[in-house]
Amino acid sequence: MAKKRVALELGMGTALQSQDYTKAAIRAVEDALWHNSLTMADAFGFPKEAMLIDVDVAVQRPDQVDVAKVAAVFPYGQATVRAVHGGLDIPKPLKDGQSAPTQTIVANAAVAVSFDMEPANGAPADKKPAPEGGAS
Repeated sequence: MAKKRVALELGMGTALQSQDYTKAAIRAVEDALWHNSLTMADAFGFPKEAMLIDVDVAVQRPDQVDVAKVAAVFPYGQATVRAVHGGLDIPKPLKDGQSAPTQTIVANAAVAVSFDMEPANGAPADKKPAPEGGAS
């Protein structure tokens, strides 16, 4: 069998006050998920737990993202989360009496859903089936 991607969802999340990269990452993943109600598992006849979920979350400080907390957002499936460099840190102006600058954190997420499945028509996983009525 081969891992076949069946969906890709994109999202954006922010931490306006907390400067928390994990919170922004979770919001980006939730944004990607809440755009649609995917019924891929049902459509392909797989249990929801068979979903292979690969997540890339982009923030300016990937080392500050708790990937286990981000993975916990998914109610089912096998989620793998990777924090990478990207997103935005937007500085805020200093307020009176404030000694250190603060910033708004922006995270971007790409959520890919795959299943481990055989290709159509029994073709090898690395080749497309030959067109009907034609030579391969």
